[in-house]
Amino acid sequence: MNEDKVYHVPVLLQASVDGMNIRPGGVYVDVTFGGGGHSREILRRMDDTAHLYGFDQDEDAERNIIADPRFTFVRSNFRYLRNFLRYYGCEEVDAILADLGVSSHHFDDSERGFSFRFEGKLDMRMNKRSGLTAADVVNTYAEERLANIFHLYGELKNSRRLASALVKARTRTPIATIDDFLAVVRPLFGREREKKELAKVFQALRIEVNQEMEALKEMLSDATRVLKPGGRLVVITYHSLEDRMVKNLMRAGNTEGRIEKDFFGNVQAPFRLVNNKVVTPDDDEQQRNPRSRSAKLRIAEKN
Repeated sequence: MNEDKVYHVPVLLQASVDGMNIRPGGVYVDVTFGGGGHSREILRRMDDTAHLYGFDQDEDAERNIIADPRFTFVRSNFRYLRNFLRYYGCEEVDAILADLGVSSHHFDDSERGFSFRFEGKLDMRMNKRSGLTAADVVNTYAEERLANIFHLYGELKNSRRLASALVKARTRTPIATIDDFLAVVRPLFGREREKKELAKVFQALRIEVNQEMEALKEMLSDATRVLKPGGRLVVITYHSLEDRMVKNLMRAGNTEGRIEKDFFGNVQAPFRLVNNKVVTPDDDEQQRNPRSRSAKLRIAEKN
């Protein structure tokens, strides 16, 4: 079996790489290298004069590095996109691809603590060298801050009850493992919606631990600066928070969606939408890869 199949099945592979508009001599970036599935398809379409940079902060992704002189692996969070490109002497690029989904590798590794299906430490760090773990968040954050995380990043209606239960439980004994955590939060959900609600809880913690919203905002800002005129920004999103940020950037030029106009009332946006309607996986892909079901593909071109 292919290494990228083991690590992660790429979502919307053909449509996303089509959206990059690969051309001879171009410079391309895959800011979410992971298992290398998208990068392999990009390389397959590139000529010998083109180059691809692949970013990933997770040391596990290094096992999937592609031995190709046209490829450079960058072990870094994509929030430092522009800095690392400049380090490699690259000022402008022709297309950037971001697949913002968590890889199946992370969900299936019980040691990483991303899934409530396994026993293990409450970790959730994408970068195992970074300090803050999910256990740190649960055991040290003030009750109000915990409630805000569950409300904002998980869109959970019982965010305050969750935070209160965790704060009470941790006064008795630290919450160190997934089982410890589930013992506290599971009774707060009805049996019929338990899996969906727990997925939201884990999503909220993961976003906080990895500063995903802040990192995405910085990457999108850098992408706006490093793309050439006519360059493409191709992004696959999986939940409403990140999708809203991407949509706002592509329509208004900033992640808040603030419309800015010139003296004549024309919208000052650095991009034009390539696909006005989002692209979603067809039924076949959703059957083959259930994690693709919430995926949305947006493509924009730099003015």
